[in-house]
Amino acid sequence: TRDEDNETKASSMSKLMVTREKVTELHISSTEVEEMDISNSKDNTRDNTRVSTAPQLSSRMKHIKQEMAKNHLQFVRFEATDLHGVSRSKSIPAQFFQEKVIHGVYMPRGYLELIPNPKDNEVDHIRATCFNSDIVLMPELSTFRVLPWAKRTARVICDTFTVTGEPLLTSPRHIAKRQLSQLQDAGFSLLSAFIYDFCIFGVPEIINSKTISLPASALLNNHDQPFIQELVDGLYHTGANVESFSSSTRPGQMEICFLPEFGISSADNAFTLRMAVKEVARKYNYITSFFIETGFCNSGILSHSLWDVDEKKNMFCSSSGIEQLTIPGKKWLAGLLKHSAALSCLMAPAVSCRKRYSKESKDLKESVPTTWGYNDNSCAFNIKCHGEKGTRIENKLGSATANPYLVLAATVAAGLDGLYGDDGVLSGPENSTDLHQAKPSEIPLKLEHALMALEEDQCLRQALGETFIRYFVAMKKYELENEETDAERNKFLEYFI
Repeated sequence: TRDEDNETKASSMSKLMVTREKVTELHISSTEVEEMDISNSKDNTRDNTRVSTAPQLSSRMKHIKQEMAKNHLQFVRFEATDLHGVSRSKSIPAQFFQEKVIHGVYMPRGYLELIPNPKDNEVDHIRATCFNSDIVLMPELSTFRVLPWAKRTARVICDTFTVTGEPLLTSPRHIAKRQLSQLQDAGFSLLSAFIYDFCIFGVPEIINSKTISLPASALLNNHDQPFIQELVDGLYHTGANVESFSSSTRPGQMEICFLPEFGISSADNAFTLRMAVKEVARKYNYITSFFIETGFCNSGILSHSLWDVDEKKNMFCSSSGIEQLTIPGKKWLAGLLKHSAALSCLMAPAVSCRKRYSKESKDLKESVPTTWGYNDNSCAFNIKCHGEKGTRIENKLGSATANPYLVLAATVAAGLDGLYGDDGVLSGPENSTDLHQAKPSEIPLKLEHALMALEEDQCLRQALGETFIRYFVAMKKYELENEETDAERNKFLEYFI
């Protein structure tokens, strides 16, 4: 009997290894993307999801090996995003990099999904059967970069799979890539960039027996600080091009705007910033946070435009030269407005984040209208028609603590629904600014109500996947049940440092 058991286990392990090898081959051959430089040409309107050939992959590995030798690299981080958009990684000694590219790196699943271990009596818990399992990090080689702020270390962004080879359905990056693929199948591509606010604090000081971190107020007027210069230069060398940076509205508060890019790159850039800003700040004895001192969240704006792949043109720009949204642009905006309640759950995923929707009003409201306008920075959706970038929509529902991959994925899903929907939102000629909705959109102020809106939104449930929705809602409900606002603020301040 023991021999039969051993044979069965050996057979199962053999099948599992064959499956892993097939998945590895499929992943390397189908998801590695060619690097694109849209700063030099607007011809690259296709999402960066083209299949690399074997010679291209061989050339990329050769280039990576040269980089590793040139920079005397000792370690490579295999990074993946958790549900909060925070980098979770495993570092691999450089000599094992090629082996790990082929077979992947194993990581406990709970690192990425962040829901507490189910209790013994919770047999029906959605995570009960898989909480303690491993997942596999498979690197996307086009994201390999030497980290300027980490000694002799590089990083590569990974996609996540189960040990049997299926994509992890709760992976925000997988969900974003899936939505971008659907967008490309429809003949479109998204040109987008994130605009982030974050706060910089000095070394904590003890004042009246309390530990306080004071804002680094010198940064309000002095942009030549070595910290911000090293951050921006380091981001450039990791492939994340910063278009501008400036002080924001409060002492110690900074704003960074990325250069627009097609496809998944904009979310990859935002993901890189969230890691880089913490590590560079520590070198200068600063602490950075995406919360401000009042406990409110900083903003995380997604500026985007829709491009026709074949005609290589911005679908939001009018050919007549009128600075208004085109009909496709109005339809896209209508989709964002229609799903704004559910979108807000993903883009302001904590109690403190939602305070910004009420603009610190003391009125006891359950929701506020979803606003939009032209060149109006106070609106939830701000249409900008000026400047060299052409017409674009700024999705300002997001906070800086939101997962950028989920922001990108949900925006595409809502916009596509509006583009192909028949809700009768249009009225008048193309040069009209009117946009009529059958039902005015509202943004819930309470996270509980936003979670209900997300659960009831069939479009986003289908686009993001039932599995993801269940996990995300379960995680947020657990946080609501176990955290007070002040404790939540402290938790997030520590977690996002």
